[in-house]
Amino acid sequence: MYNLLRHKEQDKQVINEFIGQYPFAFLTGCDLKNRPIATQVPLFIENKDGRKVLRGHIMKGTDHYKAFSHNKNVLAVFTGKHTYVSGTWYSNPFTPSTWNYMSVHVKGIVRFVNSVELEDILRMTSLYFEGNNQQSTTVFDNLPLAFKQKALELIIGFEIEINEIDTVFKLSQDRDAESYQNIIKKLKEQDESGRIIAEEMEKRQKNLFSKN
Repeated sequence: MYNLLRHKEQDKQVINEFIGQYPFAFLTGCDLKNRPIATQVPLFIENKDGRKVLRGHIMKGTDHYKAFSHNKNVLAVFTGKHTYVSGTWYSNPFTPSTWNYMSVHVKGIVRFVNSVELEDILRMTSLYFEGNNQQSTTVFDNLPLAFKQKALELIIGFEIEINEIDTVFKLSQDRDAESYQNIIKKLKEQDESGRIIAEEMEKRQKNLFSKN
């Protein structure tokens, strides 16, 4: 991971909210032959019995299911908006360009859960993405019983006990105040990703330059 202290997010609440905002994670590990495997799944961070865990579900019989069955060490990567930052926007324009982005890396041990826990994961997941609309026909509890029984045979739930959380919130923290302000201005003229990164930079601006 891009490991510079000035690009680390230290606020645990901000990290949890980021995972909640961008739950579709890149989940990776290694199989018995030490080959990398990966999939992308929605994951949700929770406190459980004094432990911090991620919960989700995957299909049985896949390469990642087989790998996680043998090697319990996994890495989940949550990524947010990202954008190009032109060196021409700096106070000294003769500077290489870069990329601003936000990312949270979570390492832990995966454990497959029983059918009751799986149903709870599916209920939570469907309600979350349906805006907690309990009347939605696609929410787990409202699906036809025969369909649910068949689906439960094909998928499996899991939780990841978190061992380590690391972050990169690379938002031009290493730039001078003039460059920082101009980057925000230019990004606001870009697409949605640029505008969101600009908003994140604005939140941090006061703390970065409060001594100047």
